[in-house]
Amino acid sequence: MADIRSLQDAVADLVHDGDTLALEGFTHLVPFAAAHEVIRQGITDLTLARMTPDVVHDQLIGAGLVRKLIFSWGASPGARSLHRFRDAVENGWPRPLELDEHSHAGMANRYVAGASGLPFAVLRGYRGSGTAAGSDTIAGITCPFSGEELTAVAALNPDVTIIHAQQADRSGAVQLWGPTGVQKEAVLAASRVLVTVEETVGELTPRPGAVVLPSWVVHAVCVVPGGARPSYAAGYGQRDNAFYPAWDSISRDRTAFTAWLADLNG
Repeated sequence: MADIRSLQDAVADLVHDGDTLALEGFTHLVPFAAAHEVIRQGITDLTLARMTPDVVHDQLIGAGLVRKLIFSWGASPGARSLHRFRDAVENGWPRPLELDEHSHAGMANRYVAGASGLPFAVLRGYRGSGTAAGSDTIAGITCPFSGEELTAVAALNPDVTIIHAQQADRSGAVQLWGPTGVQKEAVLAASRVLVTVEETVGELTPRPGAVVLPSWVVHAVCVVPGGARPSYAAGYGQRDNAFYPAWDSISRDRTAFTAWLADLNG
């Protein structure tokens, strides 16, 4: 049974210096509030994992807490280029950033392998792209049955996965719906799981297409209404569309970003 507790306590307990931390969300349900608590607590030397890292990863990178990023396609459709990400790669500010870049299919399959307890996944991909040359988690493999040349990607098992969801019941079971991306796989692949939710309910009402995570795979549930803002949770408000183009100006300039960070830290 998952503990229902404060976000501050859950982050302090579950996220540690040097962890591999997956922050997953797809279009909505991006766990901004939890990531901001990581920043406030100064948890550092993190390896971040995310399909399509966006603004929340730009913020963590700019805060100097990230040593490595495991990702596929790093940008934000709303905020355009991620300038803190780019500054870290090009100039090592505020610290150098190691990269492990994958395709979307490769990242998804890495999570699936991790969730399945397998050492790697196999797919048809990467061949001819040059991507494998830049990663030690991609390797060619020969099918023992057909002789076909395929690609293996190493399983991804985060120390901690953090997601945002709409609801949890009082036992800590979680339900999320709408575009759900790889949240389920990232949760099942992780050693520790923290979920922020919009609300707790007495009983989860089944919804078409929803994902239900049983309480025994979740270590902490934190009730944080609006915990995805400026992203959103389907059925619980709207996306803050104005924030994303505004972030382009904030993140483009080191001084403006430093002021934003100081304001976040209070």
